[in-house]
Formats: sequence, structure tokens, C-alpha cells
Amino acid sequence: MLKIYKTIENNLTRVNSLKEQNLWIDVTNPTEKELKVLCNRFNLDIDLLRAPLDHEERPRIEAYDNQVLILISMPHSSSDKSPIIYNTIPLGIVVTEEVIVTVALKESMLIEQFIKTKSAPVTQKRTRFVLQLLYSNARLFLSCLKEIDKKSTEIEQHLHKSSKNEELINLLNLEKSLVYFTTALRSNESVFEKLLRTYLRKVHDEESQVTVKVLKKYEEDEELLEDVITENKQAIDMADIYTNILGGTMDAFASIISNNLNIVMKFLAIITIVMAIPTIVTSFFGMNVPLPYQNCPYAYIGIVLLTIILMICGALIITKKKMY
Repeated sequence: MLKIYKTIENNLTRVNSLKEQNLWIDVTNPTEKELKVLCNRFNLDIDLLRAPLDHEERPRIEAYDNQVLILISMPHSSSDKSPIIYNTIPLGIVVTEEVIVTVALKESMLIEQFIKTKSAPVTQKRTRFVLQLLYSNARLFLSCLKEIDKKSTEIEQHLHKSSKNEELINLLNLEKSLVYFTTALRSNESVFEKLLRTYLRKVHDEESQVTVKVLKKYEEDEELLEDVITENKQAIDMADIYTNILGGTMDAFASIISNNLNIVMKFLAIITIVMAIPTIVTSFFGMNVPLPYQNCPYAYIGIVLLTIILMICGALIITKKKMY
């Protein structure tokens, strides 16, 4: 599916024609026909457009023939059927001197959030547009990390009284999301650092020359690139902290669940011991042999009272010994 946007009078507006200039084209799970239409219209390399459609593609920068591909990982909310709350999917940003194309395999939270930003991105300023998109991606990671921390706190509250494994499994799924995020953020960091190095030092390789030519360096954009790197580093630090906390929490609550189960088993064992007293007494007086007081009309009441007294004594002894 293709969605075409252009900044008109400081507003990001959706248009219907590919013939206009300075467009941003958002491509989601495209067909082969749609890819060929884009390649023919803007003279794009189809391999650059196909790269983000592979879920296993790693973040990187490729540049040649006046085209730059910035491939990053972005957060993605899993389906309701998946136990994992968040994972990551590739996002390809193909930039030429004529158009910006973003390619993803699925509908993304990033694009939805990016379109709704207060300061509308300007499609005519390609470098700033790309940096704003990268900045929004780093901010989205931070937002998702805070949501993971919130959910882990909710699960911890249930774990205090739980003797089941369900909450631990939920924490494990959150930990998986953090692993996905940490891996993606570190890979994105290498892309941002490479982009920064390309601008800061004079390079002579063809790839860097194409990158600088297509994504021209402007003084007002330098601070934004630094902000992108800073936000990404902050997200990495948060992911590491939450991972360590979650790992320690899982170990602690695994012991708590085991201890809760031991308390239940201990309580049941004490109940069994106390309830064994009337069984012993009634078994003794139920034998088919001559017994003391067998002809006494109050023998039954006496046996019941004796049983109750012995049960109370047993309970008091257990309490005094602090066995429960």
C-alpha cells in the first residue's frame, strides 16, 4: 500500500499523484507491482526497496547511484495472539534528490506518531525530515520502554500473593521484548554513529560521498543529529536498567512463589496432623474387643470431648513451637 505525502503551507498533506516533486511516500507491505511503479517513476534500485521487507535484515546504511538507504529497527506492537508485547521490525528510508520513501513490512506505530507530530515535517528538507523521523523512532523506543516498566510493576503486585507460574511467564515475555529492544537500539546506534562520522570527517569512499550529496549537511541539523544519538543512548541505558531489574525481580519472585507454595504445603501438613488425632482416638475405641467404659452411657460424649481436647493441645503445641 502506498501513501503519498507532501508538505503544503507547513502542513503535511496527503496527495494522490506521483508526478509532484518533493514527496514522501510511505510504503507498507507493497506488492511487486507497486515496487516497480516506484522504481520506474523515481529511478530507484528495487533491491533497496526490498531490503526492509526481510524481517531479519539488520540496520545499516547503503549509498550508491545518488540513492541512500538508511535501514533501522523500530518498535512494533505484537498481535493479541502473541504473548510478547513488543518486538521490532525493519524500517527502510530510501532518499534521493527527488523523493523520500519509507518501506516497512507492517503498519507501524512510528509512522502514525510521526504524521501526528506538532511540528509538521517538511518534505522539501530531506536531511531534516530523515533526522526528525530517526528522532521520533528513538522517542518511541523510550515510550515503549516506559510502558514495559509499567506492565512489569502491575505484574509484580500480583506476584506477592501468587503461587502460580503465570506472572513469571508474563515477566519472561517482557524480558524478551527488552532483549529485542536492546539489540535493535545498539544496531541503530551504529547507523547513527556512521552517519555522524560521514559528516564530521573528510571521506573519499563513494558511499560516503553519495550520502553527503543526497543528505546535505546543514548547520541547523547538526544539533538534531546529536539529539538523535543522545535519545538513542538514553533508550539503550533504560533498556539495560529495566533488563537488569526485571532479571533480578524474576529471580526474587521465583523464590517467593516457591516459598508461598511451601507455606501452603506446611499448612496442609499441620491440618493433616491435627485431623489425624480424632482418627487415632476413634480407631482405638472402635476395635471389636472389650474396651474401658464400653457400658457407660456417657462414653461417646467422653470420647468426643477427649478428641477435641487432644486436638486443641496439638494445635497449641504447634503454635508454641512456631511451626506455623
